[in-house]
Amino acid sequence: MADIKGGAKGKPVAKKTSKGIYSLYGTSGNKLDRKNPTCPKCGNGVFMGRHKDRMTCGKCHYTEFGSKK
Repeated sequence: MADIKGGAKGKPVAKKTSKGIYSLYGTSGNKLDRKNPTCPKCGNGVFMGRHKDRMTCGKCHYTEFGSKK
């Protein structure tokens, strides 16, 4: 039986966070700005995930290494 502080065997339970699609856009005046770049292989609408040392596409697994800001 799982208790409140941990899982069934005393393992910690990960918090469920949901940023959703709204965290990928910002506004400036009347324009929407995309925060993350889109994948060059998949095209518009598929964002690349920003990691500490790389940018990755979740759909086709295209990866760019290095920091791009």
